[in-house]
Amino acid sequence: MTEIWLIRHGQTDWNRAGRFQGHTDIPLNARGVEQAQELAQKLAREHFAAVFSSDLSRARQTAEIVAAPLHLAVHPDSRLREIAQGNWEGLSLQEVQQKYAVDLRQADEAPESSRAPGGESVLEVATRMQQAADELARRYPHERVLLVSHGLAVSTLYCLANHIPLKFVHDHIPENATPLIVQWPPVQ
Repeated sequence: MTEIWLIRHGQTDWNRAGRFQGHTDIPLNARGVEQAQELAQKLAREHFAAVFSSDLSRARQTAEIVAAPLHLAVHPDSRLREIAQGNWEGLSLQEVQQKYAVDLRQADEAPESSRAPGGESVLEVATRMQQAADELARRYPHERVLLVSHGLAVSTLYCLANHIPLKFVHDHIPENATPLIVQWPPVQ
């Protein structure tokens, strides 16, 4: 069993503004850098076998800051990206409510199977996150791995590890730069 520490990246300007980010590559803002530095201090005495990160800059920046005092390289992996939000990317929740009310309602009612126009479903995100976690568990059995990703992506893996139905994925999105710890593969 591998212990995976799931970390959501630090804050971005789009987080602060309430904009859908998805695959849009938005860097950390000053507060996000501070959050990553604070987390790095908290984790500096922990031992991790490896650090993996989404290839998007907000997660990669967070991972690099956290990995520095651990003296570990960051391994980017595109499977760890946030959910692709398609036409919603860059829009605020209010704008999505105005332009895509039906799609947003479907996403609230059945997040595991619905999607933003041009985006992907929660189930698709969970599938690629599970593939990445399975690979980490094979490569690092009985070790601790740090995985820096995005709110919804992290939440999908948290739900899978704890046998929580994906329809509740939005209830388990962590705050920026806050770890969730799971055992992988999930205990049956």
